Amino acid sequence: MMNLWYSLVNIVLPFQWVEFTFMKNALLAILLITPLFGLLGTMIVNNKMAFFSDALGHGAFTGIAIGALIGLVKPVLAAIVFSVVFALIITVIKNKSRASTDTIIGVFSSIAIAFGLVLLSLGGSFNKYSSYLIGDLLSITPSEILLLLVVFIIIVILWVLIFNKLLLVSINQSLARSRGVKTLLVEMIFTSIVAVIVTISIQWVGLLIINSLLVLPAAGARNITTNVRQYTLVAIIIAVFSGICGLIASYYLNTATGATIVLVSGIVFFLTLAFKNKFA
Repeated sequence: MMNLWYSLVNIVLPFQWVEFTFMKNALLAILLITPLFGLLGTMIVNNKMAFFSDALGHGAFTGIAIGALIGLVKPVLAAIVFSVVFALIITVIKNKSRASTDTIIGVFSSIAIAFGLVLLSLGGSFNKYSSYLIGDLLSITPSEILLLLVVFIIIVILWVLIFNKLLLVSINQSLARSRGVKTLLVEMIFTSIVAVIVTISIQWVGLLIINSLLVLPAAGARNITTNVRQYTLVAIIIAVFSGICGLIASYYLNTATGATIVLVSGIVFFLTLAFKNKFA
């Protein structure tokens, strides 16, 4: 499959930057992962969950620390399990508690990142895992791309199955319950999906900016769209556009790929904001 991809890219994109295998791998990863960021970001922005998705990044970091502590060479599996459990606990407590949602998320987020840093610093081994803070998309391997492909297919299928219910829950939970929607279950499925994509991506994007990739494309799309279909489509387009442009720019500027993608997303956001203000 990868050989077919390499041949196709060489034919379609006869540019200098695609001569390198690691750039071809990174491009394919971006085409798989950025649509998911755009898709999930629409609900995150709609439901004012930016702080929550940031907390999931902290939970993923702690999961990586636990995986490293028990001796896993690739601690991503442990991170996924921990991050999903972390997301489910926050979701349940948020729905059952009378405390402020921001407070609950803030408490869990603070504890998670502190616990992860403590675990990774045991024995002075923190530097070995500090790359997770920044990420390195150019280091992605074909086997990891296959994992991304599987995750992409699963998330798209789940999204098709729960989208209408999730949209109803985001608009009015009481109305959703009256229609027989199990709101807590729907929220748990959604937060688990976000937890998985955040955890898998953190090693290539980095903890420090993972939340930005979820929020900025959707926030930009919201500025210039008038219905849900447009909103979703434009968010995906912005996410993919930012990913490709950020990858190419990072190659020529010799900058961190994830951070460069975020900067492109930020520029697009301000352009859409200016467009919105001009025609408001």
